[in-house]
Amino acid sequence: MNSINKAFLFITVLIVQISIAQVSNDIMLYRKDFKNISGKNTVSVTSYEKNGAHYVYAGGIGNVDVYSLDKEGLLTPISNHDLHMKKGPARGMVADNINGTDFLFIGNKHGNVIETFKILDDGSIERVALIEDTEETHLGTAITLQVIHMKKASYLFVGGLEKTPGLSCFKIEDSGKLTHVQSMKDDETIHTDGIIGMFTHKIKGKTYLYTGGFQDNGVSSFRVYENGTFKNVNSISDNTTDRYLTGAYPVTGVTLGDNNYVIVGHRHHKYYKRNGFIKRTNFVYHGDGVSVFKINGKGALVPHSVLKDDETTKLQGQTRIEVVSTDANEAVLAVGTRDDASIQLLKLNKEGILSPINYLETGYSIYYGLRSHKIGEDNFLIGGSFRTDFQKIASYKIAPKIDREGKVLRHMVNLKYKEEATEQQVNDAIKTFLNLKNEIPEIANIEWGLNDSSEGHSKGLTHCFTLTFKNEHAREIYLFHKAHLDLVSKIGPIIGDVLVLDYWAEK
Repeated sequence: MNSINKAFLFITVLIVQISIAQVSNDIMLYRKDFKNISGKNTVSVTSYEKNGAHYVYAGGIGNVDVYSLDKEGLLTPISNHDLHMKKGPARGMVADNINGTDFLFIGNKHGNVIETFKILDDGSIERVALIEDTEETHLGTAITLQVIHMKKASYLFVGGLEKTPGLSCFKIEDSGKLTHVQSMKDDETIHTDGIIGMFTHKIKGKTYLYTGGFQDNGVSSFRVYENGTFKNVNSISDNTTDRYLTGAYPVTGVTLGDNNYVIVGHRHHKYYKRNGFIKRTNFVYHGDGVSVFKINGKGALVPHSVLKDDETTKLQGQTRIEVVSTDANEAVLAVGTRDDASIQLLKLNKEGILSPINYLETGYSIYYGLRSHKIGEDNFLIGGSFRTDFQKIASYKIAPKIDREGKVLRHMVNLKYKEEATEQQVNDAIKTFLNLKNEIPEIANIEWGLNDSSEGHSKGLTHCFTLTFKNEHAREIYLFHKAHLDLVSKIGPIIGDVLVLDYWAEK
């Protein structure tokens, strides 16, 4: 290769690297859709692709809702299904293919069972197996499930929050039935008391499982063997300097080049009452952060780096971390937070260092309901909340950030009331709408008026309300705020028709 070609190749590679960096540093979440759920709340969310179609499963107390997801990020309800004894909530939901059959596995938290559903051709599900808790299987208060495929069999690992916690493994039969393989009771040497996050790495032909211990404030690694048995490799505990593992919650991981990483978040015990639910009440709060561990040649966890929460990030009360995308140089992660009620995008580079990208204040607290899903070249996030007044599921697209500098958002609600609505009902509805400004500080301004157009194109709409927001965050907070949801519920029965338009305008 001559010097000119070498120079051209160098410049091309440099441009590609710069482009990748610019894209990952300048992306944002944009909500595409939201739909009502049939249950009380959305605690867990997962997704699955089957025969080229994309499905979303939203599990809450008592049931699971099924939706299709299209390439635009639009959700379409398909069906809903009761959990065993209508208990729940559904936790640790994971969909996978076992020897040619698609299954959805669900931890029924307060039903103390693991349920296996077959995924049908239209995405709906039917229960085909169920396994109940015993004194040795640690299925009580089941929260997290992880499927691990070995050469000759597949296994389901289960962790939870029961009084006698531990980690259990079950062989997944072709029928979806679970056969117990091994259970390891929690003790002072491992972190399996309250497994709310698990992740699997396959490194040089060996399989390792990583668990977070919510109650014992740390993370552990396990070697998993071909027959489904497992043993502890090492454990890392919280400290008050460079680790943030009190209330270890979400656990995920990525491989970048030759480096294998495990990323761990936490919902610190400070966000709970110290008595009762929290077993160890002598914790010290030293901030919030996302911890990165590097995996050594023996599969052991090695503390590597931490991204600390500050005024530019939304990392308080991390409950879910999803891998949005990866390439040879970096990974993009999405962190769902319960206390900041946001989704924070982060970048992890090849050296294992996290840096913030952007965040969106969702307007609802994320408990466990956040899922990353890819359709073609587009990356989506599906979110839900444990709030019983929320009762929705939302989809977001990850896309290049749009410059909104110097602009504000106008939210126009045009409506008419039903003919049978009384004057008093209409006046009360108007007062309630205008009072949102006092209930939701994110509304910068609100005004209203009666239609005064004589052109004949008003479609019968009579009332127009215009709200002004300073940014996307404010709109999301308004949309899913309890006061707004209460308004919709209250005046919905007397609304005859409605047209909503949003647009960005110069300040």
